[in-house]
Amino acid sequence: MSLFKPNKIIVHHSATVDGQTFSTGAIRKYHIEVNGWAEIGYHCLTEFVKHSGIGYYENMLGRMWNIPGAHCADHNYDSLGICFVGNYDNEEPCDEILISGAKVIRLWMYLFGIPEQEIYPHRNFNPQKSCPGRLFSMDKLKELLR
Repeated sequence: MSLFKPNKIIVHHSATVDGQTFSTGAIRKYHIEVNGWAEIGYHCLTEFVKHSGIGYYENMLGRMWNIPGAHCADHNYDSLGICFVGNYDNEEPCDEILISGAKVIRLWMYLFGIPEQEIYPHRNFNPQKSCPGRLFSMDKLKELLR
């Protein structure tokens, strides 16, 4: 039985261009091989994928939801982390990626009893970061959660 009981959700961006080079797999490899972590740091990643010529946004499983993450210093043991793959300092996230990520966040809110006011941008806990990006609207994301 895990003692991990998240009470907040922290929103990140990868600060990379979503594509074949920077994807969930590449982030997982970096977190494990470079950072030396047991697994990817986020609990979920939302990214654009393409299969058989059809592109769509998909939520990828990161760490298991009953295991603390490695995504936000001092808050890994009380939060779930979602990463929107893309650089939202340079462009606004499209509605489709926000809708996709909101589905997971709504599920977490329900499963863990996390209220909307406990959903934060990563920059709130690390002011040196712009995460989830200067052009990422937390208000728009929270609108989608209602």
